[in-house]
Amino acid sequence: MTALWPPAYPEALLARARRVRLFGFDVDGTLTDGRLVYSADGHEAKAFHAQDGLGMGLLQRAGIVLALITARASPVVEQRGRELGIAHVHTRERDKLGCLQRIAAGLGLGLDEVGFMGDDLPDLAVLRAVGLAIVPANAHPWVLPAAHWTTPRSGGSGAARDACDLLLHARGAVDPILAAGVHP
Repeated sequence: MTALWPPAYPEALLARARRVRLFGFDVDGTLTDGRLVYSADGHEAKAFHAQDGLGMGLLQRAGIVLALITARASPVVEQRGRELGIAHVHTRERDKLGCLQRIAAGLGLGLDEVGFMGDDLPDLAVLRAVGLAIVPANAHPWVLPAAHWTTPRSGGSGAARDACDLLLHARGAVDPILAAGVHP
């Protein structure tokens, strides 16, 4: 029987992950399962996975700056970003690559120090440009060739936590987190 932890990440993937100082997430299909749910009065609802949120908190504690970038107008995403303490939450952003480039430039980072997780065509330019491109297991097949890694889980089902765990593992942060055993 093989151990589930730590996963056998390829060294080339770990090398890319070690360089990441800024990590961006698409929302629909990445942090959610991609379904759009509206109430009768037109309000939007989204379901986020708690493990993803915990992983993002751990990344921030490890010194990685996070960004949420979505093309949709979404008060729900803005609220989730506030809950997680994410400073860079961008909704109504049709140019995701330009947005991530501006954030990186403001932090003095090159795109080789940036990672991004997305699942479909609006994310393709970003996935092709960053130093670490990750897609969830249920990403559209057209974006798969742009990915350096595909998570074992689907968007909205812990895929973002898989990405966070990879980054934490690459930074050597997992053992200290486990030793401390505290919530971020």
